Amino acid sequence: MIYLLIAVSMFAQEGAKPADGSLSTKPNIVYVLADDLGWGEVGCYGQDKIRTPHIDRLAEQGMLFTQHYSGSTVCAPSRCVLLTGKHTGNAIVRNNWENGGWGADEPEGQYPLPEEEVTIAEILKDQGYATSCVGKWGLGGPETVGHPNNQGFDHFYGYLCQRKAHNYYPSHLWRNHDKHVINDGEYYRAHQKITEPLESEAEYRSRYDRKDYAPDLMRDEAVKFIRDHSDQPFFLYYASPIPHVAIQAPWDDIHAYPADWDQEHYLGQKSYLPHPRPRAAYAAMITRLDEEIGALLDELDRQGVADNTIVIVSSDNGTTYAGGVDYDFFDSTAHLRGLKGSLYEGGVRVPMVVRWPGQVEPGSTTDYISGFQDILPTIADITGAEAVESDGHSILPTLKGLHQPPHGPMYWEIGSKQAVRDGRWKAVRNGLRKGDMTIQLFDLDADPSESRDVAAEHPEVLERMATLMTELRTPSKQFPLPSIDTPPPTADKKAS
Repeated sequence: MIYLLIAVSMFAQEGAKPADGSLSTKPNIVYVLADDLGWGEVGCYGQDKIRTPHIDRLAEQGMLFTQHYSGSTVCAPSRCVLLTGKHTGNAIVRNNWENGGWGADEPEGQYPLPEEEVTIAEILKDQGYATSCVGKWGLGGPETVGHPNNQGFDHFYGYLCQRKAHNYYPSHLWRNHDKHVINDGEYYRAHQKITEPLESEAEYRSRYDRKDYAPDLMRDEAVKFIRDHSDQPFFLYYASPIPHVAIQAPWDDIHAYPADWDQEHYLGQKSYLPHPRPRAAYAAMITRLDEEIGALLDELDRQGVADNTIVIVSSDNGTTYAGGVDYDFFDSTAHLRGLKGSLYEGGVRVPMVVRWPGQVEPGSTTDYISGFQDILPTIADITGAEAVESDGHSILPTLKGLHQPPHGPMYWEIGSKQAVRDGRWKAVRNGLRKGDMTIQLFDLDADPSESRDVAAEHPEVLERMATLMTELRTPSKQFPLPSIDTPPPTADKKAS
């Protein structure tokens, strides 16, 4: 379903006032997107091992969402939903798609956003905003229509290609259309295995570390953008690659976590790079992300614009299963089922905190169901944009502590999977590639961990959810859904 948002001018005007009620410019917007940050990996969501003081402070100063959903369960489609407001039943990008391989000279990039897609950045440019994307893009490589400079961003710095972002010490980043060579242009593979532990920390350092840690460069670029544009409305989309594996962090940060956490080295068995202290290093990465957010907040304060800036922090999907991440040790998904790649709650329910001084009540919490497709219409609503095509709707009333009707059905598809959430009910279908149309049904009010399939007990609900799985999507030629957009497998193929 496609809905038309008509911006509510009363909210837009009110949102443009500082606390004293005088007229001011439209609010600046800083949207921080973490990469694979799990629902339970932040202090304000219950994490007790990993330190995230800046995100926790944002929650104390703003609103914490307990039922917010990413656009997808992997990187590229989730970012597509965020930027276009179209869920994966209607979005152009519905899965990861690679333009090249892993070699140093392979073409970079993923499936490019078409020129006709309308992004948050394009909407805000029309409203007079300076726009910047810093971090990981994943929606079009160099010289494609999907390049961020062709999708509404005045400025880009970071990884255009998701594969390159698997290494935090890359040979280069991109500043707009130009390569920024770092680490002396040296390339090394981000996926390696060793058969036994290396002898010392120093040997790991010399083999896998370099001088330029990409997140530091991107943090500095984002801080500079805020400083350079503090005299006009600005939109900063800070898409940090952290904590996506490979596990790589500065050693001072790693040593801040207990040495006895790690009794075994990670040798690369689940892909990505080996590490002698995988638990401590993973925690250090998340704390490093938190410190990056702190640097952005500090610059907003220095420039005197914090009170007129909306800061949003979220994640593109749940915790990864790969690269040596010990999600059980950290209880990364809390009580939720599934990880990255899964359409169960652990794969798609993500943290979101929003600070907006004078508008969002400090220390507030909401269980309002929302998702990435709602961000574009919400921002359009806040800034007074004209009608925008979207699968979501504005959650501005929720941000302002006002009542709003329940969210309509939430829809996801990826690979051979579909899922729908409608109120308390969640339906998941996993077997389309094999021609299996079975749908699991869960009552999230009674069973948020999705431990009990109640499909047989609620046939009328199951039928309605099956109908939604058909009605909420359009066929995709680029990312066809097996057994629905393409014929189911033959009996011979099933048997083989």
